[in-house]
Amino acid sequence: MPNHSLTIKEITEGYKAKEFSPVEITQNYIQRIKQFDSNIHSFITLTEEVALGQAVIAEKQLMLEGDLEPLFGIPITYKDNIDSKGIRTTNGSAIDENYIPRENAKVVKDLNRAGAINLGKVNLYEYAFGITSTNPFYGDVHNPWNKEYMAGGSSSGSAAAVAANFCMGSIGTDTAGSIRVPSACCGVVGLKPTYNLISTNGVMPLSWTLDHVGPIARNVEDLSYLMTGLTGKSFGKLSYPDIRNIRIGIPKQYFTERIDASVKEKYLEAIRSFERLGAIVMEVDMPFEVDPIEVATTICTSEVGSIHKSRRDSSLHRYGEGASEVFTKSDAIPAFSYIEALNQRQMLTQKWSELYNDVDVILTPTTPAATTQLGLKKLVINGEMDTVDEAMIRFTCLFDITGHPALTLPCGQTENGLPIGLQLVGNHHAEEVLIKTAFAYEQANLLDLYRVRDSLL
Repeated sequence: MPNHSLTIKEITEGYKAKEFSPVEITQNYIQRIKQFDSNIHSFITLTEEVALGQAVIAEKQLMLEGDLEPLFGIPITYKDNIDSKGIRTTNGSAIDENYIPRENAKVVKDLNRAGAINLGKVNLYEYAFGITSTNPFYGDVHNPWNKEYMAGGSSSGSAAAVAANFCMGSIGTDTAGSIRVPSACCGVVGLKPTYNLISTNGVMPLSWTLDHVGPIARNVEDLSYLMTGLTGKSFGKLSYPDIRNIRIGIPKQYFTERIDASVKEKYLEAIRSFERLGAIVMEVDMPFEVDPIEVATTICTSEVGSIHKSRRDSSLHRYGEGASEVFTKSDAIPAFSYIEALNQRQMLTQKWSELYNDVDVILTPTTPAATTQLGLKKLVINGEMDTVDEAMIRFTCLFDITGHPALTLPCGQTENGLPIGLQLVGNHHAEEVLIKTAFAYEQANLLDLYRVRDSLL
């Protein structure tokens, strides 16, 4: 049997060569989850019978001639706010602990058609309300790099499960950074695609205006396979990572302000790496007239109160700590402020899109600091106190507002060995450019880091 660090491409080739079977691969992942996840808490529901049933069907299909689907026999997971037919979908809350959907979400249907195997539903911050990996109902998600640290949120279980190699990929959601922040915290690759590129049908909403669905994977090529399964579109061959003449914009403002020294150091190293790879690097001015965090918070907080109205009326006492405060803030936001934030969203979207007249990709740190210890509420960055919640979304929430695709991948480690994230942002529907650019950087810089990650457990 293969080791657990194979890529999706290698597993697919192994199936074709009859080196191993979908049942064997699935059994290996299930065994690994049972052995190690009690220390990580990435899973809420392990769907062992479902996964093995899908693997048996895949094994029979393998006997037939023909091309394999892009994710044929590939074990993945879903954030537990994504509906899965016949499988409980808790939303990370005690309120929905017994909710069993009658239909699959659109993303589940799409990945089933692409041949993926569902290993289970993974942990999250309750109803995706927060950016940390705290969950009082199903256990806090621990970071596989250091179990005293958080895995980020709200797609905490997705990122931790991928980093711990409990699955080949996971589908998460992102409203202010909830795919990219945990991916950065856990040293994996995450993509928030263009707004509405991937359907949110069958996903518990947090904010209709800002919600995105996207993949988390162990490497860029695996991410491209997941995107093919999600969209039906090929994302190009990645065998030859040539990014000569790709124009990379480096923000003059905002994204290097109030940033941890170790993050800035690795960010500057990444810029130099892109220059060595032949990219054209240039500075760009940031088109900010408003604070992105204020815009995102006003929109999301307004909408979440409405989305949860019926649950609030019947089950307010069953929410976790902090939910009441969110709803109180939601009720206090006047309609004028909400409409103004929507207008600001339109303005920010237009101005950010105009930057791509001069560049192909904009490069930023993913977060201003690396992951923090579990339960920490505040942190100090360059001598300034900040809340963990606001600090972690400072560089990510803008792109939920504007809907531009944003990809995060590792760019090194802190002195105590925690991963640091690098964010690549493209124009609307330019996911292929992001994937190609990220792959070139990954192949030149990250293979040793990936080997360290593979040895974590």
